[in-house]
Amino acid sequence: MAVTKTHPIKSTLKKALDYICNPAKTDGKLLVSSVGCSPETADIEFTWTRKHAIDKGMHLGRHLIQAFEPGETTPEQAHEIGMQLAMEILGGKYEFVLTTHIDKGHIHNHLIFNAVSFADYHHYHSNKRSYHFIRRVSDRLCKENGLSVIIPGQDKGKSYAEHSAEKAGTSYKAKLKAAIDRLIPVSSDMEDLIRRLQNEGYEIKRGKYISCRADHQERFTRMKTLGTDYTEEAVAARIAGRPCPSRQPKRDDKRISLLIDIQNNIKAQESAGFAHWAKINNLKQAAKTMNFLTEHGISSYEELEEKAAAFVSKTDTLFASLKATENRMADLALLMKHTATYRKLKPIYDSYRKSSDKEKFLRGHESDIILFEASARALKEMEIEKLPSAEKMKAEHTALAAEKETLYTEYKSARQEVRKYSTIKQNVDSLLSVPKEREREKTAER
Repeated sequence: MAVTKTHPIKSTLKKALDYICNPAKTDGKLLVSSVGCSPETADIEFTWTRKHAIDKGMHLGRHLIQAFEPGETTPEQAHEIGMQLAMEILGGKYEFVLTTHIDKGHIHNHLIFNAVSFADYHHYHSNKRSYHFIRRVSDRLCKENGLSVIIPGQDKGKSYAEHSAEKAGTSYKAKLKAAIDRLIPVSSDMEDLIRRLQNEGYEIKRGKYISCRADHQERFTRMKTLGTDYTEEAVAARIAGRPCPSRQPKRDDKRISLLIDIQNNIKAQESAGFAHWAKINNLKQAAKTMNFLTEHGISSYEELEEKAAAFVSKTDTLFASLKATENRMADLALLMKHTATYRKLKPIYDSYRKSSDKEKFLRGHESDIILFEASARALKEMEIEKLPSAEKMKAEHTALAAEKETLYTEYKSARQEVRKYSTIKQNVDSLLSVPKEREREKTAER
């Protein structure tokens, strides 16, 4: 289970970079990587990029920490996951330094990236949306690598400190949720549940929302902040045996949902109301499934499989093209950065080489010399012998951006079709299995 948290770097960029690159924490710097810059000169390169930005923002960079469950991963795997995370969330447009620390009881990654993009000089905007994107990508990468993840929704609105407290068994919210879950089956209505909570020592405050406070708890906790299944409406529905509002399917007559396996559904076994709703829902979804097959001219199971496989193949092809375009854009942006830096600082470097007092010259242009040498090394590693035209690179980057937008639109549409056909196929499989199960039941009765 990887936990991520991020914070801005306002004034101590060099200090923060030195800390995460500490050889004692990174296996002698074997677990240190960077993109768009060198770990040794990252602070200077960050500053150089910021000088070209119109909207510099208030921060020098951002520091992201990705911590893994103890014993779940190796340092090498954690570092690779961190690199994949950095490339996906930053798109190859921001300089960054990634390190993996192994000096504590749990392996964790440190990612420091520039607050300004070297590709378009736009400022990185950190908000809830960007953090949720980081969280989703991190969770997906953990799943792909066989690591555990936090279940979506269970930590909604939960701070890192609160998550840690819940793991330690000291979260008031976790205890209140457990108490509500335990009392719902034996409560006759909402008022009865409130009385039972009071008998367990909870102080209740009524207002626009019902709030509870345990003994020694400083502030009241509104029930609605516990999650969608703990609002007053949801709790009342759970007591009455109705499905929670948060778990009811969205009203969309065109959308086809999976059939519910009533026989193996715990909720259906516990609630007669939910079981009745599930039967009606299954009839509707079965009708929608058959209509879909008719409308799309699918008359056999083999045709259904062929169409589903065709969309999967199309999605894979589009995804590969999309990633290739993104990688080329990232490589081109990096080439544009180093080429521009090389051209701009070449006269200063030539003056430095011709200077009779190099030490004196260096004292006034140290950062410029370091940046020029870093760009020269990067261009040599890219095997660039002649500097490419800035206008041609910019035109190519613009064309690639347009191509990426088109590919993403096509990929998104194809992925929706894959999901739709997957649902249809699973529903058909469920419908075809019903007669077989009934035949087995009749055979067993004989």
